[in-house]
Amino acid sequence: MILVTGGAGYIGSHFVYDMIERGNEVLVVDNLDRGHLEAVHPDAKFEECDILDFESLKNVLQNYNIESIVHFAAFAYVGESVEDPKMYYTNNVVGSLNLLKAAVFKKISKFVFSSTCSVYGNPITVPISEAESTKPINPYAQSKLMIENMLRDFNTAYGLKYVALRYFNAAGADVMGRIGESHDPEPHLIPIVLQATLGKREKVYVFGNDYDTKDGTCIRDYIHIQDLADAHARALEYLESNDSDIFNLGTGDGNSVLELINAAEKITGEKINIEITGRRAGDPAVLVADNKKAKDVLGWVPKHNLNSIIESAYKWHADPKF
Repeated sequence: MILVTGGAGYIGSHFVYDMIERGNEVLVVDNLDRGHLEAVHPDAKFEECDILDFESLKNVLQNYNIESIVHFAAFAYVGESVEDPKMYYTNNVVGSLNLLKAAVFKKISKFVFSSTCSVYGNPITVPISEAESTKPINPYAQSKLMIENMLRDFNTAYGLKYVALRYFNAAGADVMGRIGESHDPEPHLIPIVLQATLGKREKVYVFGNDYDTKDGTCIRDYIHIQDLADAHARALEYLESNDSDIFNLGTGDGNSVLELINAAEKITGEKINIEITGRRAGDPAVLVADNKKAKDVLGWVPKHNLNSIIESAYKWHADPKF
């Protein structure tokens, strides 16, 4: 059985759907602080539990035959982490430490970690490879790198093998429209753009149009949520016979803010009002993955492009189930 923390959240819930449809048994552990019970696959086992509560977590693990852990549970808003770093270090780092201790206690030997390209900070070389130095510029990214460091040390000391997946901009929704992205407040560009097409926002703010890019707006690497789920499945398979490693997950292509907005207008048939405003502090001009390692080692190839990402997200946001 696979233990999935944060399996009621955006990325975790899509991974759970993917694993159950591959015939796996899954236990979801989530405190539902930011997750949705409705997003949990009906065939998954579910335990409402906060990983900050070590004794409760240990008791949950005692009741199941867990062979591997996939860890998504974390707070993930950069701005919020700057405003309240103690909350991020407590939830992300202390919670992960509890989970690692529980894994050692249960003699679980395989661990896949949901990390982030934010650990690279403002990269020197783009596309960004795993060889790029890590230099987080906010508490959220710092917390993720601290967890990666803990994993390395637990691997050395206790034999807990891990894969850390540093992914770029997770986006899109289940192509069948069963689950999707639902945050309050919503921090991500594609849902914000689609909310504007659905009359739920008056305008979309574009933070800066004077970057050194083809149209002056930031370029990001958008990766479909189901491609991410597939990469996590491959990471679990990789750990069956390989040592710990780190992989970037992205398409290897970037799209600017204005390109994304134009694509959304074409797909939805709706005009989007935009307002150009000042740059946000710490926003790099271009963040695009070098995904060669994931392709070569995991055999992972993203199947979705920006259009299919927007189409799946629009299907969800036009008729959300939660």
